[in-house]
Amino acid sequence: MRILGFDYPDDCWFDLEHDMWCRLLTDARVQVGITAFGTHLSDDIYMCRPKSKGTALEQGQTVAVAELSKMVVAIKTPLSGVIVEVNPLLEDTPEVINKDPYGQGWLVCIQPDRWEQDAHNLAHGATLATLAEARMRRERMDFPSEPRT
Repeated sequence: MRILGFDYPDDCWFDLEHDMWCRLLTDARVQVGITAFGTHLSDDIYMCRPKSKGTALEQGQTVAVAELSKMVVAIKTPLSGVIVEVNPLLEDTPEVINKDPYGQGWLVCIQPDRWEQDAHNLAHGATLATLAEARMRRERMDFPSEPRT
């Protein structure tokens, strides 16, 4: 789905407050990344260091740290669980997050421990468009006329 020029894939669930997405994989793991809108707000990401494999997280805790052009930011996890995989591309090519946020630019895979409970705090389906647009408009910015991934 496209909302104000930004992609919000139908197979993802969204933590709109933190501009994060998660995608259920076939093996019950959940892939996590930054939304296209989040990468737009961040501009270029020069470094991204996710927490290590085996780290247990609660929804809303820091899953990674990223260095942007003028600041370092904490990236919050949209769900609870244990990190079971870290994207190896991020070490040498963190810009992949900006170029392909829903593909090769994912951050970590998490083995969720309370998906049903956490999913209630995520946007998906029929309510996504309204909630995402409201979130984006709070930024008071001009929206791109060019399609963004």
